[in-house]
Amino acid sequence: MFPIDFFWRAAERWPGNIAIDTPTGGIRYDTLAAQVAALAAALNALDPSPQSRVGICAKNSAEHIAVLLAVLACGKVWVPLNPQSTRPEIRRIIDATEPSILVLDTACAELLLDAPGARIYSGAAPQGEPPVAALTAQHAGATRPAFDLPLDATQAIKFTGGTTGAPKGVMQPYRAWMANIVNQIQAWGFDEHERYVVAAPITHGTSTYLLPILAQGGCHVVLEATGAEAVRNAFRERGGTVCFMPPTLVYMLMALPGASRADFPQLRRLIYGGAPMPPEKIREVRDFFGPVLGTTYGQTEAPQILTVMRPEDFEDPRNWAAVGRSTWFSDVAIMAPDGRLLPTGEVGEVVARGDLLMTGYWRLPEKTAETLVNGWLHTGDRGLIDARGYLYLKDRLKDMVITGGFNVYPVDVENALGHHPAVHECAVFGVPDDKWGEAVHAGVQLRPGMQASAAELIAFVRERLGPVQTPKQIHFHHSLPRSPVGKVLKTAVREHAIASIASIAATA
Repeated sequence: MFPIDFFWRAAERWPGNIAIDTPTGGIRYDTLAAQVAALAAALNALDPSPQSRVGICAKNSAEHIAVLLAVLACGKVWVPLNPQSTRPEIRRIIDATEPSILVLDTACAELLLDAPGARIYSGAAPQGEPPVAALTAQHAGATRPAFDLPLDATQAIKFTGGTTGAPKGVMQPYRAWMANIVNQIQAWGFDEHERYVVAAPITHGTSTYLLPILAQGGCHVVLEATGAEAVRNAFRERGGTVCFMPPTLVYMLMALPGASRADFPQLRRLIYGGAPMPPEKIREVRDFFGPVLGTTYGQTEAPQILTVMRPEDFEDPRNWAAVGRSTWFSDVAIMAPDGRLLPTGEVGEVVARGDLLMTGYWRLPEKTAETLVNGWLHTGDRGLIDARGYLYLKDRLKDMVITGGFNVYPVDVENALGHHPAVHECAVFGVPDDKWGEAVHAGVQLRPGMQASAAELIAFVRERLGPVQTPKQIHFHHSLPRSPVGKVLKTAVREHAIASIASIAATA
């Protein structure tokens, strides 16, 4: 069995269910299955080689979902290309993975200018270029393709976010996708009544929810537009029940004019990820939405769901700083620098093993050997596991600040700052310092219409954490720099702070 078989079986069980709800109408399971079979045949006609790569650079749409399913259906490897990325970055990924076929929106054509590979256009196509719709019609009635590959064969090559260091192509095998599908269904209780609001990009977090929802006969709700208002409309007017999104989008939904819980009448699971949510924010979100909040912890190297926090886990405030407990088919542990597994309550590197893990980095054996050691994935995150099995993250190993000989975990300082009523979001980091080795600094974005001075915020943290963990300086931002998927770019915040310090020193 392969990941795509979850979809094929659902199409046989629920042929009349709506699989994709678009702004212009619904697509039934039997219709979508026929489209996927036709597109898989079209891809095989363009390149019959198994495990050849197909790059998809497109915004969220029903055609994007159908093409992705077709890639999975014919034994090829999906290479997601973020349409919000830059042309050099897209080209670097294409040059590295050498896809033989590229599927793109016309709006993405400039990003793929002169890139090699056969082209297929989603939506409107330039004259003489094949659109998805035409290929679907040309191969209508095609049978489902069959292939025979080991479970360690590659299903996708997804590139890490690149917020620290150069991005690497993560080879996600069939077994990792299978483990993700089963765990998503088990964790959230998806069924045929589910209506998943497609808010996050398919090229990123949404991809890990496509098959779990379809496996259970549920429906994906494609938005009319982008942004918080469109997401609210999907919940308010189109019956959305579940969504995965970054914390920033959750906050935007709460801040919409006139927003209330009544705008989300069918919501039963609001899953956040991609960035932490401080405990005070968790309180605000739960007060607004009710007991529906959930989160998962994973990496591109172990996609999405190494651990899970269900809404019932959030009922205990002790858990608000945690990211959940281990899911099926994976072991999560804490390791010392010498390779020893540490006991409950001790801080070390978070490591994992099991079916959810990548097989390695694409054509980077040295980096693979550094990250996968004796079967354990070294996540680069520091954390601890408590006596109940909950994982608490401290920070990235390289983000830990050593100031005056003391270790400071930025997440602890960020959680303290987040309790201040004027702080919307913050990022804490270390900068070189002649006296302390490193000094704790913070970048802060205030809530609209609210004010707080640097001295006030410093005193606020000092009262809660003491002098060692208190930022020496606060750097205010109108809007903290973010990645295309909403993550705060801590490296950029730190670089901005260092440049500001240098500029002040030069004029002193």
